[in-house]
Amino acid sequence: MSKMGRKNILITGGAGFIGSHVVRHFINSYPEYKIINVDALTYAGNLLNLKDIEDRENYTFVKADICDFSEMQNLFRKYEIDSVIHLAAESHVDRSITDPFSFARTNIMGTLNLLQAAREYWNNDFSNKLFYHVSTDEVYGSLEFGEHPFTETTSYDPHSPYSASKASSDHFVRAYRDTYGLPIVISNCSNNYGPYQFPEKLIPLFINNIRHNKPLPVYGKGENVRDWLYVEDHAKAIDVIFHKGKRGDTYNIGGLNEWKNIDLIHQVVKVCDKLLGRAEGESEKLITYVTDRAGHDLRYAIDATKLTSELGWKPSLQFEEGLEKTVRWYLDNQDWLDHVTSGEYMNYYKQMYGE
Repeated sequence: MSKMGRKNILITGGAGFIGSHVVRHFINSYPEYKIINVDALTYAGNLLNLKDIEDRENYTFVKADICDFSEMQNLFRKYEIDSVIHLAAESHVDRSITDPFSFARTNIMGTLNLLQAAREYWNNDFSNKLFYHVSTDEVYGSLEFGEHPFTETTSYDPHSPYSASKASSDHFVRAYRDTYGLPIVISNCSNNYGPYQFPEKLIPLFINNIRHNKPLPVYGKGENVRDWLYVEDHAKAIDVIFHKGKRGDTYNIGGLNEWKNIDLIHQVVKVCDKLLGRAEGESEKLITYVTDRAGHDLRYAIDATKLTSELGWKPSLQFEEGLEKTVRWYLDNQDWLDHVTSGEYMNYYKQMYGE
């Protein structure tokens, strides 16, 4: 894949789950690039995710909120930003149902702040510039069983405050392309899983609960279907799109791994019991069915043909392999899980930066 020479890349949300993998991938793959990681360090931001690369010469961390427009303007000027990979977002659907205002603030207004800061700083000189917006498959709504997976031309039909906020941010990004000529690219990905995911999400939550013999809450009958993408494969896809994607285009990133939630949970139980040295199926008794989530979309599935055929990306792991690799990581890094679930991880920034 072609490189762009020296780049000053602002990666937003780089202390989060997906963001930390993207930061690490770019730091390790492109030592000639300068990576500026900006993160507000809300509950989902964890600098322990990046402990292994925090002292690299081509890495800078800045604690800031993308909703602070003047601070974003300052960052573009101070670090001479020529590229943005925008991952910062509120992303947990359940939280969006109870607090939709936070999702509108961060996902819509935060994105708008970044777009405007980029537009002002680049001042119509868009050569070798790029605003890369990372979005979700949830903007497309819900699929019935048997329906063709989402493509880049699927109409938007968001059903939760989270997906509505992401759909709005996607529209703003395209509006800045059409109105101001801003060089943009958008990707919409399926459910990610892997190391460093905050344990409010299904897979790390269930691994942690199995570890402690706590209930495994399943919405409804567990019939909802999701397409699962290993997070390191996602980071590699972002790399490919950043370097080779057609400006102004959208690319869907999927793992080609559709699983019903209940089948996924049985698989998590099976792998955890094996690795914990328990009898096969011992943790099945922890499965507990709970009232379904409001507006719970039935099925998500991504058709990644465009990304595969035009740019040559494809996922490297099948789900069973990726899941066992993921479970092993959490069980080998139980201190990380304990620091997150106890809240102790939030003190790491103060220890590092004395603030």
